[in-house]
Amino acid sequence: MSAELKFIGRVTTPYHSVADCPNNIQPDIGPICEIKLDAEFQQGLLGLHNGEQILILYWLEDANRDELIQSWDEYAPTKGTFALRSPHRPNPIGAAVLPIDKIENGTVTVRGLDCLNNTPLLDIKPAIYKEKR
Repeated sequence: MSAELKFIGRVTTPYHSVADCPNNIQPDIGPICEIKLDAEFQQGLLGLHNGEQILILYWLEDANRDELIQSWDEYAPTKGTFALRSPHRPNPIGAAVLPIDKIENGTVTVRGLDCLNNTPLLDIKPAIYKEKR
C-alpha cells in the first residue's frame, strides 16, 4: 500500500514561528488569513459561498512525527497526541472549520487559522456537523 499527497496551494498567515502561532483557531478574533489555491485547482472553488463553513486541511511541516505523549509545562496534564491539536503527530495534518469571508481570484479569505505562513494546503471541504442528541 502506498499513499501520495498533492498540495493544492498555500496558506498565508501572520505567523512566522511556532511560538507566534495561537494554540487553537480563533474564528471571531483571529487575523485575516488567505488560502491561495494553485491555478490548476481554482475551479474547484465553484459552488462555495461567502459565509459558508469549510473544513480546511493543511500539512504541518517540521512536526515531530514520533511524539505520542505530550506536555507543555509542569502544570499542564500530560496527554496523548490524539487528544491535542498539537502539530506533533504521526501524520501532521492540521484541520480547521471556519466561515469563508470572501472568495476572489482563487483565494479564499478566512479569519483565525493557527498555522505558519506559507503552510501547504491539502484540501478544502464543506463542513458537516453532527447533530447533538
